[in-house]
Amino acid sequence: MTTSNANYVANNLDRFLKNVQKPARYIGGELNSIVKPADSVKTHFALCFPDLYEVGMSNLGIKILYGLMNQRANTYCERVFSPADDFEQILRANNSELFSLETRTPLKNFDVVGFSLGYEMCYSTVLNILDLSNIPFLARDRDDTYPLICGGGVCCFNPEPIADFFDFFMVGDGEDVCNEVLDLLESTKGQSKSSILQELCQIDGVYVPSLYDVEYDGDKLKNFTPKFDYVPQKVRKRNVASMDEAYFPTDSIVPYIETIHDRITLELFRGCTRGCRFCQAGVIGRPVRERSVEILLKQAEECIANTGYDEISLCSLSTSDYTDLDKLCDGLLELTEQRKMNLALPSLRLDNFSMELMQKVQKVRKSGLTFAPEAGTQRLRDCINKNITEDDLMNASKTAFNGGYSGVKLYFMIGLPTETDDDVLGIARLGEKVGEQYFTVPKSIRHKGLRITVSTSTFIPKPHTPFQWSPQISLDETLRRQTLIKHNLTKKFIAYNWHQGEVSALEGVFARGDRRLSQALIRAHQLGCKLDAWTEYFDFSKWQQAFAETGTNVEYYLGERGLEDLLPWDFIDVGVSKNFLQREYTKAVSGKTTPQCRDKCSGCGAFNCKIMESSEAI
Repeated sequence: MTTSNANYVANNLDRFLKNVQKPARYIGGELNSIVKPADSVKTHFALCFPDLYEVGMSNLGIKILYGLMNQRANTYCERVFSPADDFEQILRANNSELFSLETRTPLKNFDVVGFSLGYEMCYSTVLNILDLSNIPFLARDRDDTYPLICGGGVCCFNPEPIADFFDFFMVGDGEDVCNEVLDLLESTKGQSKSSILQELCQIDGVYVPSLYDVEYDGDKLKNFTPKFDYVPQKVRKRNVASMDEAYFPTDSIVPYIETIHDRITLELFRGCTRGCRFCQAGVIGRPVRERSVEILLKQAEECIANTGYDEISLCSLSTSDYTDLDKLCDGLLELTEQRKMNLALPSLRLDNFSMELMQKVQKVRKSGLTFAPEAGTQRLRDCINKNITEDDLMNASKTAFNGGYSGVKLYFMIGLPTETDDDVLGIARLGEKVGEQYFTVPKSIRHKGLRITVSTSTFIPKPHTPFQWSPQISLDETLRRQTLIKHNLTKKFIAYNWHQGEVSALEGVFARGDRRLSQALIRAHQLGCKLDAWTEYFDFSKWQQAFAETGTNVEYYLGERGLEDLLPWDFIDVGVSKNFLQREYTKAVSGKTTPQCRDKCSGCGAFNCKIMESSEAI
């Protein structure tokens, strides 16, 4: 691109909108969006979500950070999303740069460009956005005339595959660290980038990749060391201590077009007490921190008044584990029933699903029911510490059918550690057994159209989990196990959906990757990779070519790791000790379960955990 036309599309946007599928993705000006004079603030921050508008505008984290930063007098936060291909081609054809929604400012003109990194499949889109903004990919190639590039989100618990592209990362809850970072950026305005990074690295939860040396021995990581004495050996994640005191936006933006989650979202709590051994969110979110019923009801009332949505969804890792769920639902129903609003309760546990809860859920209209047994046999559920039984699933399904439901979705994983063909076939058996519960319900209350949907995804070992050392099954093996399930689901009332194996393989590479993957990412971008979470954009052959041309050992990244290996993410302290994860891994292999935290503390070491403080750890 040339710089002379950098703002041409932004300045003449109306001319081009008739040529794109969804113009509302690019115009801004929505209800509750915020416009400030950019020259009246010290820090101009581009909050960038590397996916399409309707995905980014469904993200609760984006809503929180947008509102939080714009509360600050000296900060102006604007939104940026990945363009779809039709709009990208307009930008490129006119030598124009990607711009923000609020003031149509090119990204290169911001002080900071912050990426929300919630899924490894967004990495190629990060590079595409930088390319559309005329910003060099590698941090070392950007002088002080370029904005600082930072990242936050779940992927920052192993940021190494993209570390070469970022100036710094914020690890943990953004609300807890963001204000400190912005305070420092305001106080160091005008200083060199290197001096700012020196100060940033000393804030808890901030990781500056350029201040660490990395050394490899063959495929394995050999050393990961700070370059200077002032650089911390470990980066400790940030946690919001009190959810009642944490910022929450009750006047979030209302898009002009339908988004993926087009509704009010109330966040009940963070963390999880269950201890499923495959679940990264359950580990990095520890300890559990709940919002009170009173605060949640107040937030709901304000959200309804400020947005006009007709549905409220409760957000958490396990909604039915919320301590005062009955009281909360009663209060929310008082708000929603008279307005004919729907109340959705996703993430329900099989072992505490009840007729009373179900009746509350469907007071206005029925939402779908999804249960997650995760594995097809009790042996494997014990291995992964799911701590639910087949009886729990049958009882919950029968309760649903007795309550007027005729459809249930069942979610499983394939490729879990120690899985055998019998475990895989158990998925098909469970699907059919759930369907059989329907026929035990009296015909007088049985709704017609029984439909059981069985969905599987491929297990991906994630950092900071007990299974972080486990191998991921190959693509060929993924396809074989999918076929095995498909051929054994013989009942007409069962539908089978599966996650694309090629996408899972790529996600697995980057989930446990290191800095050497940056060259493969750059090559993949050159070959046209972007928006890889979308089927219509994803092209696995291009990734295979990029890996081959850069000498990337895919088998290593998907393979088993040794318990004593130095892992690329070991420098991040999530509060859960590596010894605890190793104990859990050993128990998994022998099929031993661990009680959930509320029943007995297992001594994981989570920061400020009230359960651990009041219990005797084992």
